[in-house]
Amino acid sequence: MVEFFQTIEYYWDLVYQYKFTKLIIGAILIYFVVKLIKRFVHSFFKRTNLIEERQEQTLESMINSIVQYVATFGYIIYILVIFGIPVGNLLAGAGIVGIVVGLGAQSLIKDFLSGIFFLYEKQLHKGDFITVNNTFHGTVEDIGLRFLKIREWSGKLLTISNGEISTIHNFNFNQMRVIEKVTTSFYESPDKVMDALEQACIDLNRELHSHLIKNTQQEPIEKFQIYGMSALNDQFRGYEFTIIGLVNDSTYFTAAKNARLIIARTLYQNGIQMAMQHVDVRSTPES
Repeated sequence: MVEFFQTIEYYWDLVYQYKFTKLIIGAILIYFVVKLIKRFVHSFFKRTNLIEERQEQTLESMINSIVQYVATFGYIIYILVIFGIPVGNLLAGAGIVGIVVGLGAQSLIKDFLSGIFFLYEKQLHKGDFITVNNTFHGTVEDIGLRFLKIREWSGKLLTISNGEISTIHNFNFNQMRVIEKVTTSFYESPDKVMDALEQACIDLNRELHSHLIKNTQQEPIEKFQIYGMSALNDQFRGYEFTIIGLVNDSTYFTAAKNARLIIARTLYQNGIQMAMQHVDVRSTPES
């Protein structure tokens, strides 16, 4: 048995004396260590209920990102040691090097800080539907220290640096208000329109009752209702009326889509004429 371990030790020393072999062995060990840590973190959050599930997924994603960066940095240090580069002297001279590197790493630091703030300030969670910089729309798929990955509705995966994000519209913060605006013709009676919209609200509260946010007594906090006439002359086309209702964030898009259909159906059944774009064409006067 002793001879067996001595044989293994002999061949290990023989293989490990080559630098290339050391690099491969180090890479393999770091790979499995990172995999093991990720699996442990995933198992930990799966078995515990300390925080909300979406927050757990966000924190897990951020921890995985930190582990990957630490592992990469550690492997770089390992390579320097293998090739005999004095890491201690290199770090001691980091004062001068840091100034040079720091000028080129400002965007990197900005990305890191932004990623930490996303987690600390709970601006978004994994699985949220968001709009970034009023341009990109999609579901948060991954939150890293440097990048935010968003799955667009078309299926494309958008990766954007955290430091480039200036504004975030989050559609998943417990509640969303459906706001539907209707512009009718100037020739329609406002009272007739109000009556039709009142009927639409009755249908909305009946058909979309499950989407409304409810209190502890299971009563809707804010039913679908007419906010009122929100414009007397909407873009020179007609009267504008607004209907609102407070719904769950998880079903907001479904509720809004069905609400538009119900409102349109009610207006059609009541013969309400919608506003149309009018273009006045004037002929040149004859000379």
